[in-house]
Amino acid sequence: MAFQKPPGTQDFLPGAVEKWQFVERVARDICRRFNFREIRTPMFEMTELYKRGVGETTDIVEKEMYTFTDRGDRSLTLRPEGTAGAVRAYVENKLYGEPDLTKLYYIGPMFRYERQQAGRYRQFHQFGVEALGAVDPALDAEVIALGYAFYAEVGLKDVRVEINSVGTPAVRAVFREKLLGFLEPMRDTLCKDCQARMDRNPLRVLDCKTDQHRFAEAPSILDSLDEECRTHFESLKQHLTGMNIPFTVNPRLVRGLDYYTHTAFEYKAEGIGAIDTVGGGGRYNGLVADIGGPDQPGVGLGLGLERTVMLLESQGAELENLHQVEVYLVGLGEAAERETTRLLQGLRMRGIAAERDYQGRKMKAQMKSADRLRVRFTAILGDDELQRGEIALKNMATGEQTFVALDALADAIRGS
Repeated sequence: MAFQKPPGTQDFLPGAVEKWQFVERVARDICRRFNFREIRTPMFEMTELYKRGVGETTDIVEKEMYTFTDRGDRSLTLRPEGTAGAVRAYVENKLYGEPDLTKLYYIGPMFRYERQQAGRYRQFHQFGVEALGAVDPALDAEVIALGYAFYAEVGLKDVRVEINSVGTPAVRAVFREKLLGFLEPMRDTLCKDCQARMDRNPLRVLDCKTDQHRFAEAPSILDSLDEECRTHFESLKQHLTGMNIPFTVNPRLVRGLDYYTHTAFEYKAEGIGAIDTVGGGGRYNGLVADIGGPDQPGVGLGLGLERTVMLLESQGAELENLHQVEVYLVGLGEAAERETTRLLQGLRMRGIAAERDYQGRKMKAQMKSADRLRVRFTAILGDDELQRGEIALKNMATGEQTFVALDALADAIRGS
């Protein structure tokens, strides 16, 4: 039988994977400039971490986790998101003992058993950041600005920022009663998910795509904010305005995770079907304590890389030649081919991307290979050139050909 990849997964082939490398390179450079440092956590964690950290009433924990029992009879789960594992590492390794703010980022695969649709996979990839140790709303604004800069620098257009305040647990308790008062008269006509959420986590009802149109008159959580939450939210808006980050306030925005407090935000973009959310995040002041650490505040984001790449493709973004072979070496004759091998290694060790033929093809076929690679130069070495200690270097854009000394080949390519 011929094997196929599991449903909801992808093969990233040469020609496509270079786009991913570009996107990841931009993410790493953005983090360097914002002083976030990389963390790499296990691909699976104890299941209880996600139940406690993400929230038992979330769709992630209730429906979507890949959970298994190992040979030590431990319940383990492939990571469905990055924050819980990063915070676990922060606590376990006592990073909270450092005098400065802890600013972390990660890039890697996550796993959720979701219904397949455009831009949504069961193995997907996230770029995330976490900043722990400060309650300053300026830090919330910095995290939002980092994500906005990432989308701008990979070349996406028309990315929108939506923000909201989801308050504190005390604020949400007050809002919960107001919301239930609005929802109860329509309970029997809502979808089954909404009916279940009303009993367990009514705020999640506002996240429903099926019944969203029915909640236009629902109470706004912004009307239930206490003075602390209002002050934090107003300060956030002032910082974003000062940073020239355009945003809109969406009082229906609640996000799908239980650990958020105060700030919640999302990035929106059109072009990948019905789903327009490409990333998001928020503040989570109680999460560190919930998973056994000291009561340290935090704020972070997670951006979906599948959706980022899909948007780049749908918008027709022109990316640089991400896999650029600079020179193709052609050896004509046995002695010239041996010298080509030496030259090839020397060029590569000088940082120049170079290639040659290994299939015994004639010169015409080798030149076609050079064209397919879109090289800047071809370097042709025959027995006569070898005896003179030089090689023919052809500029593929202009057609100009010159002869250069064998030992000066790298300098000639670099200087052009």
